[in-house]
Amino acid sequence: MPESGFQAPRGTYDLLPEQAAVRRRIVETARSLLEGAGFGQIETPIFEDTDLFRRTVGEATDIVSKEMYTFTDRSDRSLTLRPEGTAPVCRAYIEHGMHKLPQPVKLWYAGPMFRYEAPQAGRYRQHSQVGAEVIGSDDPAVDAELIDLLAQLYAQLGLEDATLYISSIGEARTRAAYAAELRDHLLKSDAFDAEQRARIEVNPMRAFDWGGDRIREVTEGAPKLLDRLEPDDREHFDQVQRLLDAAGVQYELDPRLVRGLDYYTRTVFEFRSEALGAQSGVGGGGRYDRLVEEIGGPPTPGAGWATGLERIAQALDSRADAGAVAADGTGPAVVFVLTEPAAREHAFGLASELRRAGVGATLDLGGRSLKGQMKQADRSGAALAVIIGPDEWAREAAAVRDLGAQQQDEVSLADLRDRLLERARS
Repeated sequence: MPESGFQAPRGTYDLLPEQAAVRRRIVETARSLLEGAGFGQIETPIFEDTDLFRRTVGEATDIVSKEMYTFTDRSDRSLTLRPEGTAPVCRAYIEHGMHKLPQPVKLWYAGPMFRYEAPQAGRYRQHSQVGAEVIGSDDPAVDAELIDLLAQLYAQLGLEDATLYISSIGEARTRAAYAAELRDHLLKSDAFDAEQRARIEVNPMRAFDWGGDRIREVTEGAPKLLDRLEPDDREHFDQVQRLLDAAGVQYELDPRLVRGLDYYTRTVFEFRSEALGAQSGVGGGGRYDRLVEEIGGPPTPGAGWATGLERIAQALDSRADAGAVAADGTGPAVVFVLTEPAAREHAFGLASELRRAGVGATLDLGGRSLKGQMKQADRSGAALAVIIGPDEWAREAAAVRDLGAQQQDEVSLADLRDRLLERARS
């Protein structure tokens, strides 16, 4: 294979046609599900003012301290490629006066995110997410609906082994008191190095995300925030659970669950798939009732989630799904198989007519043999193959083969366009 000497940067990848088909399926399934639940699509820039993420994600998080792609532009402004999608959506909510709209505002998005982290299977420095945000209501039903929608998305995609874990981290005043208690507990141990101890001083809850047997032993024995919730936070979380029970959503309580961003309050949740190995998180989110206010907006509650497209594709086994996606209509409906050179112009014109009529069509451009063209037609996911060889051309006809049923009829060239439109749309 020829080598150019250049490769995709470390931690990135090229999205090839088969993987792109899986990606389209995920995004289209999410779009249909979310818009059916009243969500509207939003797109934000891939870079934002750096302070937007410093103020919301948290200075003590790995994202801000180690993983952001930050640069200075020609006007000496500090900009950052977005590492997550919630803060930009909240910025847009404020900037465009969405607080004046009927509340809550329900938005969904899809697009790339950027984090400088160690590349692993299913985790990339440029990765793509689908996300959903509900801004303007503190109703526990918002939390439950978002969780239910993400569970339904995985179910519709065939991700059967995604297990839901939920918890509550309370409001800021609850966490402040708990953080002091937790900090004292953790710093009594010698399990942490100097850098970790410094980070515990800033945000001790981050320790629940750290690996290592000794660290896990210390954090397992630590007091749990679920046991320290204020009565109103406890009632909110109890209502979320009752609503999930009413919807038949299965879940497990995980008191260690804190999520990786500082803006979360109250409900937090994560879906994990055993198919992903040690790095099992496939998607999650939670409530962020202080985020809009932190970036200059009016006090506004909110909640949301994001799920990684690469993580879903890895869990689904993308090769198995690519053919199904093409068969669902993202590939051509009709493939012309030509072994008679004189038929080429006629077939080319007919393929163009079909496309103008809204029917996907293509013909061989690689000089393949009849056998090679038929293999390619099968791989394309097309419903019909139109075969024109010397004999068919002499009879001014074409053989139209149903690639699913493996049945074949002969149709005159004069009637071919109408017959193809009829069969492609049936």
